[in-house]
Amino acid sequence: MSEGLRERKKRETRMRISDMATGLFMARGFDNVTVAEVARAADVSVNTVFNYFPAKEDLLFDRQDELVGLLSRIVRERRAGESALQAVRRDFLDALDTRDWRHGFHEGSDLFARMVNASPALTARLREVNELRVEALARTLADEADADPDDLTPRLVAAQICAALHTLAAYAVRRMLAGESVAEIAPGLREQAEHAFRLLESGIDGYCALGEAREA
Repeated sequence: MSEGLRERKKRETRMRISDMATGLFMARGFDNVTVAEVARAADVSVNTVFNYFPAKEDLLFDRQDELVGLLSRIVRERRAGESALQAVRRDFLDALDTRDWRHGFHEGSDLFARMVNASPALTARLREVNELRVEALARTLADEADADPDDLTPRLVAAQICAALHTLAAYAVRRMLAGESVAEIAPGLREQAEHAFRLLESGIDGYCALGEAREA
């Protein structure tokens, strides 16, 4: 179904507000910019800003739902014979090769990290996003494996996968903050990623593998 004029204008307004907010936050720091200033820059009212973004933090985490659901989507769309971990590994390495933002390694990751680390509110929101991601992945794994409600395995597997990805992203950002470029970091990050996934493979790789005979 094609996007209607009303929906397109709402999407464009939301994007304009978010882009203006991000630019101001990057330039001056999240805590030093008010929602009123964002509204003026985007040429909308403060009420309009809050209609699209219920909290100030949402202006920066406008892709929160996508981030929270990413790993669940990867697992649900895994290939025949592929385990949950193998699907995540494949997607992570693809994002690394293409410099896609979805796993936190791209140009500007260091600037985002500086801004978040300087703001207690953003640090708390990022922690919340990470917790929601673990919970979402655990639910998906439980559904896909038809796990018993008392089975802790889905939660344990989800926590290990998310912890590995968080550690890899932190490693990359730490090197970026030290002045290294994305191109300089990528080979070492791939090596670290391969090592991290090998460690996980020794314990959880066979969990939630998709059978060859399963229909799409």
